[in-house]
Amino acid sequence: QVRLLESGGGSVQAGGSLRLSCEATSTSVSMNPVAWFRQAPGKEREGVASIYGSRGPNYADSVKGRFTISHDTAKNTLYLQMNSLKPEDTAMYYCAAANWLGDWASPLDARNYQSWGQGTQVTVSS
Repeated sequence: QVRLLESGGGSVQAGGSLRLSCEATSTSVSMNPVAWFRQAPGKEREGVASIYGSRGPNYADSVKGRFTISHDTAKNTLYLQMNSLKPEDTAMYYCAAANWLGDWASPLDARNYQSWGQGTQVTVSS
């Protein structure tokens, strides 16, 4: 059974940084499609960043240049480094993993992911 455990959320002021972590069990963050999503109150869940094997990372336009997705193979842990945070980044952030991802599938579409963590809250104040 795949398990994903997020940590690292918190409250910061605009312009600050946070690093989210996602410890994975029974799936490989370096070989399987993995991604970060977020959901703000009253809004739909949106893809933030994804990475899959040798494919380059994908980012939502709203976070390009500010967020970086990476993984540690030895720790089987996924990370999301978030810099220059804005109030609109406030949301619950979720780690997700898929069994595989076809070339035609959007890596930032939540429907392509089968396993989800419980989420970690990020709050950015102005």
